[in-house]
Amino acid sequence: MSISTGTGARTRIEHGGKRVRAYFNGQVVADTSRPVLVWEVPYYPAYYLPVEDVHTELLQPTGRTASTGMGEGALYTMRVGDRTAEDAAVRYENSPIPELRDLVRFEWAAMDAWFEEDEEVYTHPRDPHTRVDILASSRHVRVEVDGVTVAESHRPMVLFETGLPPRFYLPKTDVRLDLLKPTDTVSHCPYKGQAEYWSVRAGDTVHDDLVWSYRTPLHESRKIEGLVSFYNEKVDLYVDGVLQKRPKTKFS
Repeated sequence: MSISTGTGARTRIEHGGKRVRAYFNGQVVADTSRPVLVWEVPYYPAYYLPVEDVHTELLQPTGRTASTGMGEGALYTMRVGDRTAEDAAVRYENSPIPELRDLVRFEWAAMDAWFEEDEEVYTHPRDPHTRVDILASSRHVRVEVDGVTVAESHRPMVLFETGLPPRFYLPKTDVRLDLLKPTDTVSHCPYKGQAEYWSVRAGDTVHDDLVWSYRTPLHESRKIEGLVSFYNEKVDLYVDGVLQKRPKTKFS
């Protein structure tokens, strides 16, 4: 559902059915089967957890914060044993959105681990409206950077993810590896896992972090294991000889 905040903005909120647990310093600090998904940003949701399912005795008030649409919130530092996490939780007890008043949101990165049922989840909660399909294809894919062909393949795996353009994952043997330079960049995806990156050298120009790969993807994305993909938004991508229009996304 979408709820008006009274400021003209609308906040998307949904009740989830998964058991969700958060761990900090070896202890379960929240355990609920009544999570609430709140889209604070358009791209993915955050978990808000019923206060009754949170170990509030581990939280110490540390200040106040304000959020557009959410109202003023109370910040809490978490202390478990010899470890603390400052401003690890927030509660909007007087939020203009009544559904949020009895919920607590933990900073995702402040926790050591998150579980949906008995499977660990990374980066952020999985969006129930996001689907990832990976299909084998025989389409002819060619990638150019500044007029230089850096990859060409007739055996791509095509990854379709809700809200993003199709991504063509190619065998490394179909890529000009001599033009790729590894970087220290990594990213994380709750559907695919941890990605490593390469820059591309085309002529005298180096294009940073243009290529990525999942060396050990999560189980549901094993089909792209070890394959590489290029940002459609930043390269000239030809599919069956047709130059594709560069999509406009958050990665543009």
